[in-house]
Order: sequence, then C-alpha cells, then structure tokens
Amino acid sequence: MLDLDAYMAHLGAAARAASRVLAAAPTEARNSVLRALSSRLRVNRAAIEAANAQDVAAATQAGLAAPMVDRLKVTPEILATLCEGCEQIAAMADPIGVMIDVQRRPSGIAVGRMRVPLGVFGMVYESRPNVTIEAASLAIKSGNAAILRGGSEAMHSNLAFAREVQAALVEAGLPAEGVQLVETTDRAAVGRLITMPEHVDVIIPRGGKGLIERISREARVPVIKHLDGNCHVYVDAEVDLEMAVRVTDNAKTQKLSPCNAAESLLVHVAQAPSFLPRIGAVFAAKGIEMRCCPRSKPVLAAVRTAHVVDATETDWGEEYLAPVISIKVVDSLDEAMAHIDRYGSHHTDAILTSNHANAMRFLREVDSASVMVNASTRFADGFEYGLGAEIGISTDKFHARGPVGLEGLTSLKWIVLGQGETRS
Repeated sequence: MLDLDAYMAHLGAAARAASRVLAAAPTEARNSVLRALSSRLRVNRAAIEAANAQDVAAATQAGLAAPMVDRLKVTPEILATLCEGCEQIAAMADPIGVMIDVQRRPSGIAVGRMRVPLGVFGMVYESRPNVTIEAASLAIKSGNAAILRGGSEAMHSNLAFAREVQAALVEAGLPAEGVQLVETTDRAAVGRLITMPEHVDVIIPRGGKGLIERISREARVPVIKHLDGNCHVYVDAEVDLEMAVRVTDNAKTQKLSPCNAAESLLVHVAQAPSFLPRIGAVFAAKGIEMRCCPRSKPVLAAVRTAHVVDATETDWGEEYLAPVISIKVVDSLDEAMAHIDRYGSHHTDAILTSNHANAMRFLREVDSASVMVNASTRFADGFEYGLGAEIGISTDKFHARGPVGLEGLTSLKWIVLGQGETRS
C-alpha cells in the first residue's frame, strides 16, 4: 500500500531541488525543452491518442455527463494547438532575470527590481488533459518546478503527456523532476499537496466551484484561483446590430463549457425591439434555453421554436456551462454596470457599442479581470492573448489577474547595485 505522506513528501523535495536547477538554467536550455516537447507530441501522437481513448471510453461507460466527456478528449486539433503553444512559448522573451525600474538614489546606490520564478507550484485540475502540457510548458519557460494532479478520469492521458514532458527535460539536460504528475487517484493526495508550504510555494486549482472552494478553504499555501465564470455581454443603446448578433452568438455558443462563455445577456431598452428577435432566432436554432426578465420574455417568446422561461433571482448569478443563458433588458449603461457588479464573478465582461465614451466608461468602471469592447468573451484565454498558454484564469486582485501566463508565474524581488556605499 502507498505511504501517501512519504510519497507526497518525496515529490515535494524533488520538486524543490529541481526548481533551483530550472531557475538557474540558461534561457536556451529551457527553450530547447519546449521545442523537444512539441516534436515529441507530434512523433508520439498515436500513443497519446490511444491513452486518451482509454479515458474517454471509461468515462462514457461510467456515465459521465457529455460535457465532461467532451472536455476529456484530445483531438488532433487540440494536439496541434498544444504543439503550437510550446513553440510560441519557446519563442517568447524570457522574463527571468529581467531588471526593471532601476533608479539611482542620492546615496549613490541603484535600486530596482528583478523578475524571478515563484519556485514550485502545485496544480490541481479536472477533466482537461491538455492542461498537463500547458502547465508544464509555462513552468519550464518561467523557471519553476511543477507538481501536477489531474483528475482520475484523465489519468491515462495525463500519464502519457507527463512522460513526454519528462523525456524532453532529460533530453535538454534538465531534471525530469522539474515537472511531476501525482500518479495516485487517492483524493487525500490533494489535501497533502495543498498543505506542504515547505515544498510548494503556490497552488493553482482549475476545475469546478466545489474543488476550488475546498482548496481555498484548506490550503496552507497561497492560491491563485477563480470560482465562477458568470460572463456578461451588454448590448448598448448605440450599436451595429449585425456585429452585436454575431459577437453575442459566438460568446455564448462557440463552446458552451469554458469559463469564458457568456452566461448573461444585458440589452439596452432602445435596442431590445430590434436585437432580441434576431438573437432569439439564433439561440432557438441552436437549442439555447433563454431565462428572461419580464421585459425580454414577450419579445423572445414570439420567436418561433424559442425555449423561453422566466428568470429567477438565482439565474442572474449562475454559471451554466450549458445551453442556457439569462437575458435582461436594462434602461442605461449605469444599470448594466450595476447589474454586472452585483451578480458577476469578475471574470470577463463585454460591451457591444458604437459609442466611444460608453466603451471607455465600461473599460474603466467594470471591475473584472478581462473587460472587452466589441469582442467575444471567448477571447479571454492565454493563447488568444499571446501568452502562449495559460495556467488558468485568476479573478484575484493580488499578484496575478486574468489569464495567468509567464509573468503570473514569477515574482519581483528588490535588488540594490552599489560601489561600496555605506549608510550615514
């Protein structure tokens, strides 16, 4: 039987030792790991797909919900995106060792800050095995070690990916322990991982609200997290209707399960008679249930085949991750922003408008990690933002906010450059 405490302590000690090597490794060494990883993923595609097929078959047989099974799949397109992400991260500037804000003081010393790795991060995630590669690639480039704990439903896929990561590390002359996968499905492993401050510097949970709440409650190390993705699209009084319909449709239906999919639609009363029937027809054709306020319901109920019901108070704060959206008519930009502030999750919110002043107010005043003008909320993603990949989305306000890429996995330390100065 596995001695869980000993096993997790071993992973932690090995990660801590590897983190020192990775932090000191030349940029080219870390980049070569990422290029080798991209190559290995392409060469060993068949083995990865076979491992993934085992997980998908087991999940289907176990009766897992269709959205969860969908999140398990590693398609050729996902694999190609992972390879591209590794190469993109390798081509990015190395943040480690960069000095900023260096200023000469009256005493003669120069004071500034240097960007450095966090050290070791633990990652706890569910369903999506592609997170294994995304987390590993960002850890390697940022000079951090990582301990990854994926969901039991994706164990075969995660093991296949982890083997490629460790082989790429060794190929570049770096320790395989720089990225380790927790290879037990025992849930107690998570409890141990999040309570090892001697080995782990930060925990990053990525999964359902229950998982993140548990980790936030029980962790003894800092946590980078977001709990909900109740993202809003607000259609302003002045707007290009064709654009508004196209963007709203994409924000909701391009993919239903991600945390950046729109869950709430707010429409200015001036646009409701024109916009609502058009978006209602789109949603009806795609099987989207519309949970409506009293002013939007009659307009949408007139749309043929539309599935329209009354919204309840809980609908305004709901993250559905399903073919459901809440819809409310508002009288002003101020009412829209007040609604977002009350019910939103501070993840991603968008305004669709041709009024520049309103767009700028929305950008300044909506307190979310990503705020958008005339763009789909589905762009709230590290890859789309040019980060190469993301370790997750943070709705916290300290250290990292929004998609967490390379800089989010670093810290700044103060540096002083002198020539023998002494303090008087």
